[in-house]
Amino acid sequence: MSLRDADASNGAVPLRIPADWAEATPGWFTAALAESCPGAVVEDATLAARDDGTNRRARFDLTYAAGSGPSRVFLKAEGIHRAIHARNGNLFNEADLFASGVPIPVDHPRAFKVIIDRPGLDYLIVMEDVTRRGGDPRDSTRPMTVDQVASGLRGLARLHSRYWGFSAVTEPHLAWVQTWAPTQGFQSGLRTYTPRGLERGASRLPAAVTAYDGDGHVDLWARYVATLNRGPVTLLHADAHIGNTYVLPGDDVGFLDWQVARRGAWSQDVGYFLTGSLTVEDRRRAEADLINEYLTALDVPDRPAPDDAWLHYRASAAYGLTIWLSTLGTDGYQSHEVALALAERYAAAFVDLDTEAALATIEQS
Repeated sequence: MSLRDADASNGAVPLRIPADWAEATPGWFTAALAESCPGAVVEDATLAARDDGTNRRARFDLTYAAGSGPSRVFLKAEGIHRAIHARNGNLFNEADLFASGVPIPVDHPRAFKVIIDRPGLDYLIVMEDVTRRGGDPRDSTRPMTVDQVASGLRGLARLHSRYWGFSAVTEPHLAWVQTWAPTQGFQSGLRTYTPRGLERGASRLPAAVTAYDGDGHVDLWARYVATLNRGPVTLLHADAHIGNTYVLPGDDVGFLDWQVARRGAWSQDVGYFLTGSLTVEDRRRAEADLINEYLTALDVPDRPAPDDAWLHYRASAAYGLTIWLSTLGTDGYQSHEVALALAERYAAAFVDLDTEAALATIEQS
């Protein structure tokens, strides 16, 4: 069953994206939930919370005059950075993924409705509020335990195994997924903000990191991303930092915000998640065992050899370091406290794992 409401090829009038949350009336929600919750008639829709920044986000409490459905939903629409997200190739990825109906074998929010307005550079996803299942959203100020990261890696292994080696031919519903590439659109924002991030974090970053200027870090990022199209490739969350996760009762880990979804090599998801989700001390102590945990859970015939996997993991810090230096250089995307904590973690890994040498070895292979 399709969750998509776009193009209206059957002649039906598509459901509109509310320009203001006041337009999300009981009648609108009844129409939005009609496919996912047949027979549900929403009696009352109460705005419980809103956050209109990078994205437009809102939580609504719902009651029903007939049938049944979720008691609370989370709405996510495009916000003030639509032009940037379009330039980066990230604007419609999450909406297209949820609308595709393909299996996502790692815990994630259930989507009840997806509306896509491509000419207007807008979308809206009506999804579950994972806190209703006890989901505890995390960020860098509340790092995970080693066991929680192991759970997240097993989840990523399930995702990667399901789509290992996929292409538009084998997965036509994912034909739109871009293969990772260091596009100029993506690099332009990084080159704008990474120098300021280096300035802001200079006193907390190792000399081996501050030895590079902003362009130097973006060049390393681009070199690493350029290696991610080498086989085997899979479906990546591609933005699996701790701020896009939640921990469920029992310590299972789920993933939010699939807006960067890409086709590429496994190490980008694994390194980005592992390194940013642990304290530096816990990462140093447990990273080798955690990489083995991921490899053991990876159910594919051509599982990476341990030494090769370790090499690619070592190189992965080049991705997270530049992303979070750039984020530290912005105002409004993430708090400086959150961004600095992540920049410090990826910087420590960059030094500990001799990331540049690992990247050079991969490039020469």
